[in-house]
Amino acid sequence: MADRSSPSDDLADRHPARELAARWGAYLQYDRRRSPHTVRAYVATAHRFVDFLGRYRGEQIGRFALLALNATDLRAFLADRRGSGLGASSAARELSAVRAYLNYAADQEGQVAQLPRTRAPKRPRTLPRPASPEDAMGLAHDAAAGASAEWIGARDLAILLLLYGAGLRVAEALSLTARALPVGPSIRVIGKRSKSRVVPVVPAVAQAIEDYVRQCPFPLKGDVPLFVGARGGPLNGDLVRRAVRAARTRLGLPDSLTPHALRHSFATHLLARGADLRALQELLGHASLSSTQIYTAVDAARLLDVYRHAHPRA
Repeated sequence: MADRSSPSDDLADRHPARELAARWGAYLQYDRRRSPHTVRAYVATAHRFVDFLGRYRGEQIGRFALLALNATDLRAFLADRRGSGLGASSAARELSAVRAYLNYAADQEGQVAQLPRTRAPKRPRTLPRPASPEDAMGLAHDAAAGASAEWIGARDLAILLLLYGAGLRVAEALSLTARALPVGPSIRVIGKRSKSRVVPVVPAVAQAIEDYVRQCPFPLKGDVPLFVGARGGPLNGDLVRRAVRAARTRLGLPDSLTPHALRHSFATHLLARGADLRALQELLGHASLSSTQIYTAVDAARLLDVYRHAHPRA
C-alpha cells in the first residue's frame, strides 16, 4: 500500500489547521494527481494563510474557524501578501489555493463551503513572446556548440528542438524514457496531471535525437530517462535553462527567449500557418481551449506590428 503521507508532514505540528493542510497535500498528490511542485506550493500557501489568521485574530485557528471566515479575513490576507511584495498574478494564485483549501476543510466536515466573495487582484494581460524561426534554431545550435562535451551538446540540441519542433514543456521532454526509442513519426508524452498525448516528430527532430542516442556514453534502455546528465542520472531541467541563458547571452538575444518561449514559438508559428485551434490545443496538451486562444492574440499582435512598420500611413 502506497505511503499517503504528505510531503509537508514535517511542517505539520499538532495545530489542527496545519494538520488539515498536510492531509490536503496528500489528497492533492494522490487523489488529484497534482505535481509535487504544485502540492508544495499549495500546502505552503495554506500554512501561510493559517499563520496569518493566527496573528490577525490573535488565536489558534482550528478547522471550524476556517468554515466561519468572512471576506474581510481574505482581503486582509491578500493585503498582507501584497505588502510583502507579492505581485498580482502570484497573489491571485494564492487566493485560488486558499479557496481550494477552504473547500477541502468544508468537505472534511461534510459541509458545502460558503466562501466569502473576494475579488482576486487584477492580473496584467501579458502575451507570450515568440522567437523567430531563425532565433529559435540559432539558440538551439549555439547551446549545443557551447556544451562541455560533444554528446552533451547533441543532447541539448535534441531537447531544444523537441521544445520548438513538438511544443513540449521542459518537464515533458525530460520525462521521456528510452522506451520512446527508436523515435518514429510521433511520440507519446506525459503532460500535466499525468495526461498523455501523442505529438508528431518532424524528421529534423528525430534525427537530432538519433544523433544524441548514438553519442551518449550511457546505455539507454527500458525505463531509463532518455535524456541523462553528465553522470548518467536523470537530467535536471535547470541545466537546460542554464545552457539556454548562456547561448542567449552569446547571441545577444532577449531575456524573454527561454526554453518555454520555444514552446510558445511552436504554437504561434503553427497558428500563423493556418493550424486549427482545436488541433493546437491537443498538440499543446491544454485542458481548456481558453489557454490556447491566447495565441490568436499573439498572432494578431504580430500582424499589427508588421502593419505599423510596413504601411506608409500607419
